[in-house]
Amino acid sequence: MAAPPQSTAAAATTTNHRILLPAGNHRVSLAPSVLRLPLRTHARRGLSPASGAVAGKPTVLVAEKLGAAGLELLREFANVDCSYGLSPEELRAKIPLCDALIVRSGTKVGRDVFEASGGRLRVVGRAGVGIDNVDLAAATEHGCLVVNAPTANTVAAAEHGIALLTSMARNIAQADASLKAGKWQRNKYVGVSLVGKTLAILGFGKVGSEVARRAKGLGMHVIAHDPYASADRAHAIGVELVSMEEAMTTADFISLHMPLTPATNKMLNDETFAKMKKGVRIINVARGGVIDEDALVRALDSGIVAQAALDVFTKEPPAPDSKLVLHENVTVTPHLGASTIEAQEGVAIEIAEAVIGALKGELAASAVNAPMVPPEVLSELAPYVVLAEKLGRLAVQLVAGGGGIKSVKVTYASARAPDDLDTRLLRAMITKGLIEPISSVFVNLVNADFTAKQRGVRLTEERILLDGSPETPIDYIQVHIAHVDSKFPSAISESGEITVEGKVKDGIPHLTKVGAFQVDVSLEGSLILCRQVDQPGMIGSVGSVLGEENVNVSFMSVGRIAPRKHAVMAIGVDEEPSKGTLTRIGEIPAIEEFVFLKL
Repeated sequence: MAAPPQSTAAAATTTNHRILLPAGNHRVSLAPSVLRLPLRTHARRGLSPASGAVAGKPTVLVAEKLGAAGLELLREFANVDCSYGLSPEELRAKIPLCDALIVRSGTKVGRDVFEASGGRLRVVGRAGVGIDNVDLAAATEHGCLVVNAPTANTVAAAEHGIALLTSMARNIAQADASLKAGKWQRNKYVGVSLVGKTLAILGFGKVGSEVARRAKGLGMHVIAHDPYASADRAHAIGVELVSMEEAMTTADFISLHMPLTPATNKMLNDETFAKMKKGVRIINVARGGVIDEDALVRALDSGIVAQAALDVFTKEPPAPDSKLVLHENVTVTPHLGASTIEAQEGVAIEIAEAVIGALKGELAASAVNAPMVPPEVLSELAPYVVLAEKLGRLAVQLVAGGGGIKSVKVTYASARAPDDLDTRLLRAMITKGLIEPISSVFVNLVNADFTAKQRGVRLTEERILLDGSPETPIDYIQVHIAHVDSKFPSAISESGEITVEGKVKDGIPHLTKVGAFQVDVSLEGSLILCRQVDQPGMIGSVGSVLGEENVNVSFMSVGRIAPRKHAVMAIGVDEEPSKGTLTRIGEIPAIEEFVFLKL
């Protein structure tokens, strides 16, 4: 008979990036090795270095205007070539002589740029937050690190949000235009007071929390919704974390500070506007795509939304005849959130320091793509990397409520000794799966622990040592989320945590456990989980509904506690079912609860 599994606890700290694993009476420390970027300061054969370049120094191409303080830092370390307004052809011609490239939002750094570099380009620095103009996949394939400057413009964006809020409440823009047109319309532009009004902040990150501090100073009651916000941090500011439903229905003002992701795209739409208090006022200094602009026009015309103040738009610049921009109850600015002298200098310094650090071989926490990992490690762990991310994505979609995720435990069951299995990449991918679906942050091996700590998520690791051959690196992985409610209560295990478990079978990730229920489904496409009374005909009933709605079922598995008691059915589907289809499934009498999950 096999000996019982031995549990080895591991805490993944986010301060020094070390994993401490008790192994018997010995304490084994697994510290990540420094992943250095090869620095090539020589000119490629047949090409001459830039005029005035100092031999032995790397060359940095600055393709868009950067603050003087940042340029000064760069020049102390590297040869700096400031060439603004380059055409794509000119950029491709210059890039083979450069070790680093710094851009803002106006320069597209696509696959063609990385291919033209011939392997010399080691770092791309984006002076700002968004990296939509950089091809991250191509950068990673060519071994090029991409870094950004995510913190320097926080205060500027928050101040602009407050400026829009106050100017909208007192009709500043409209009154200014009226007076300059020779009119004196005091009665027309009567505003509303901010004192005692409820401001709902959607997205309680850096900018959102700074807006909250300033709004509290104006005498406003501030509430916030963010699934990753720390309740302690919110409480320290005097902010109450609430559900999305409560934020929508009780706020007098709503300020948006979330990233644009598939989950937040057109999050404010006809359906959500219909739930809002009549006369609500909207502020957006985040991303234009989070609002359905046509729906906002309809809400303004109907009076549901009294006013809106917008700094960002779905398409920038918006069309000259945009109904939204021209609406008399809308205040607009041309994406000025980060446009202060101080913020621009701060961004310049932040990106210069990140690029210099990367060229020195230091991997900054602001890295937004994965560094190179030894091929042998990637080859062995490749299917487990996919499994880890999908378990994280699945687990976070099971979380309900607005309290936020604070405690996550990952369990690895393996026959290998702790020092023979480096789980840093797996932990990073679980963090990626937990955070990326509702965040603009790109999580990787470099910034995973830092990103989790920023969001108040404490991720710990536990090893279960199995008997058997160590040829297979991992038998199964479990993800546990503590102190949260679940959209699918059956996912709550006996320990009171949301629990999901997965294995790799024939190279394919499989979900093998949800809560206390054993299942066996491939983690491909999307998934419907149903808790049901265990009785004949249930597979046929659900399958018939999906078939009638032309939703293809790729696999189905049922796990039960005991015959004729309760069971969980896991159904893989190739297409996303409509709301009507899901409603029909929920109306089947023996179905007690269900949830749809995108993988």
